Amino acid sequence: MPAYDKADLQRRMTGAVDALKHDLGGLRTGRASTMLLDPVTVTVYGSQMPLNQVATVSAPEPRMLSVQVWDKTNVGPVDKAIRSAGLGLNPITDGQTLRLPIPDLTEERRKELAKLANQYAEKARIAVRNVRRDGMDSLKVDEKKNVFGEDERKRHETDLQKLTDTTIADLDATASAKEKEILGK
Repeated sequence: MPAYDKADLQRRMTGAVDALKHDLGGLRTGRASTMLLDPVTVTVYGSQMPLNQVATVSAPEPRMLSVQVWDKTNVGPVDKAIRSAGLGLNPITDGQTLRLPIPDLTEERRKELAKLANQYAEKARIAVRNVRRDGMDSLKVDEKKNVFGEDERKRHETDLQKLTDTTIADLDATASAKEKEILGK
């Protein structure tokens, strides 16, 4: 059984791209996105719960989020959780519904968000490089076990490097597009 599994390595690299897209989706660009509230956790019923397990989040307008709390006793904790999440949002309570107007981004805040996007991209690049390193290590193990020879190992290493380069190019393109969106260019 060879240790080298190209399909597994490809799946792990694709996972890094998907994780980056998810992380970038939570960054605010001035338009309302329900993903903006994904990191918010609410203390209800004596435990921490994700916001989407106690309320329905929707974006009825381009610059407004709406949070429909299911249990009216949780309106206060949900309001508090959103205010303390560091997202710069101030909910307006209307019965069991919280309306969240999305304020305009300042130039300074846009630059901070662009830096954060680049940090997310760098984390994803490191993850991809770690997958490549694991693949290279397993190729050397397979060669030592005589699963295949040096020529085949080198061919697999070239394939793995091409896969890595393609994946990193995807990451860079995704991060670049998000940065342009954030900076409004």
